[in-house]
Amino acid sequence: MDYSIRENNFPYKNETYLIINAAIEVHKTLGCGFLEIVYKDALVIELESRGHFFEREKYYPVYYKGILLRHSFNADFVVFDSVILEIKSKSGIANEDLAQSINYLKCSGCSVGLILNFGKPTLEIRRVVL
Repeated sequence: MDYSIRENNFPYKNETYLIINAAIEVHKTLGCGFLEIVYKDALVIELESRGHFFEREKYYPVYYKGILLRHSFNADFVVFDSVILEIKSKSGIANEDLAQSINYLKCSGCSVGLILNFGKPTLEIRRVVL
């Protein structure tokens, strides 16, 4: 298979690889069982130590038929200006989490999202692509 075709199926492959490696280090160090906020704080330290550009709790407005809604959303992280990163700490990634990530991608203009669930003994990873 042609590499360019494979790359189209996995946009931001290198970036997501770097993010996942940072998350694995956080999970390896802390284990499972903490609240999401603890993993977010640790991920900030890990991303910074690796020199990865990111924004935490990035604000995105939400529009309905061209009208700005009163409520917006904040992405847990936007990493490398291209990947929406959602952090979870629960028994598993649910369909609602996938739907949420798809909506976040639509609002943000990003095409790739990662859902990382720290709530299990092994880091659970879901990649979402628009």
